[in-house]
Amino acid sequence: MLFDAHTRIWNNPALISPEIGETLRKSGLGVGSMDIGASAHERAIEGMGATAVLGFASSLLRTSIPNEVIADAARRNPSKCMGVAGIDPMCGDALETLERARAMGLYGISISPSAQGFHPAHSEAMRLYERCEEWGWPVFTIRPFPPTKSCVLEFDRPTAWDEVARTFGKLRIIIGELGHPWVDEALVLCAKHQHVYAELSGVVSRPWQLYGSLLQAQSLNVLDKLAFGSGFPLASPAKALENLYSVNSYSLGTQLHSIPRTALRAIAERDIPAIVGLPTPLGGGLLPSAVRSAPPVRWTTTR
Repeated sequence: MLFDAHTRIWNNPALISPEIGETLRKSGLGVGSMDIGASAHERAIEGMGATAVLGFASSLLRTSIPNEVIADAARRNPSKCMGVAGIDPMCGDALETLERARAMGLYGISISPSAQGFHPAHSEAMRLYERCEEWGWPVFTIRPFPPTKSCVLEFDRPTAWDEVARTFGKLRIIIGELGHPWVDEALVLCAKHQHVYAELSGVVSRPWQLYGSLLQAQSLNVLDKLAFGSGFPLASPAKALENLYSVNSYSLGTQLHSIPRTALRAIAERDIPAIVGLPTPLGGGLLPSAVRSAPPVRWTTTR
């Protein structure tokens, strides 16, 4: 089954802060002209087997895509949409927001350390991870592209997740955009930790970088830890998939190495819902039978 591990929607451009809107405009990605609602998402993923729809919230950037919007998209298309809650660990009521997201039928959380202004191992975030591990929820990391002036890029380095992965050995972590611009760090993290993965959105829209990154992943024997992601609406799932399957065009007629076709297909069809323990049918608000009430949180330190 083709699975897109990174798509986003927002039903109103007004939900995006002026800072983000201006950054997108300067990059030639005018939010006001983009078709970014649930209907556009349904059309874009028509050829995909299923997709993760990632929420987003940032008090730092004064932007929030309500989790109700994500839940509605998942309810509209439960066999193809895995709704993932956008949570800002720094918002002050993150655990309460997490509980509400669970009640909506969402599954997993989407966070962006640089866009939310926190180190991945901040005590408030660790409380969230503890609850997610208890519930069997995955953590998707969103990397801001293009980054705005207020983003704290040092918090985006994949190696900052090493402490999290060491502490929560059962937590499924999906690093967004292959850790760009620190692709090598993301790949080493995938090699080190059993339950750390990375998806290709962003990088898959830059074919030469994609080719080099996949060769590097092949050399580290971690191609099986990579998943397809388009980054919709900033990229088309169909075009991103085409870029993935045609990546070996750079090696034709040369002595450059190529990526086995079977490996490319495995990336496109990597069953992230099964990897992260999502019950079937996809979506629909179902939760694993092992879900229990979370124990008291234990984190007291801050960074």
